[in-house]
Amino acid sequence: MQLSPHFTLAEFTRSDTADALKIANTPTKAHQANLQRLAANLEKVRTLLGDRPITVNSAYRNPAVNRAVGGVKTSDHAQGNAADIMVHGLSAYEVAKRIRDSGIKFDQLILETSRKVVHISFAPRMRQQVLTQAGKAGSAIQQGLWL
Repeated sequence: MQLSPHFTLAEFTRSDTADALKIANTPTKAHQANLQRLAANLEKVRTLLGDRPITVNSAYRNPAVNRAVGGVKTSDHAQGNAADIMVHGLSAYEVAKRIRDSGIKFDQLILETSRKVVHISFAPRMRQQVLTQAGKAGSAIQQGLWL
């Protein structure tokens, strides 16, 4: 199912962990609606970054998958509001910095330096929260301003 011009439901629900553990990572209708909003916002990010393709490393994670990957219970991934992304030809730092400086409204933007991905959430709060996570999943997240 196509969620937006450049994103599909399949890429937003794909999970190596779910596959390995044989967990169906199927979103509810409400989560699917959130994923459509996530896709629409990622289209804005794609445009901002010069229409470069975005690779979605992780988006929707049902509760079982979220637990298996060590996600917190309140993870925006579990609601279909967040994605961990990479962009061909740009470092995670450059992607995060451009989003932070753009005017695109988001809830959380986390530069995950150890995984070299950018976590971006479009949860309804829209706090414009900018953070850094230097360790593996579950490690401390700190306020991140980056230069």
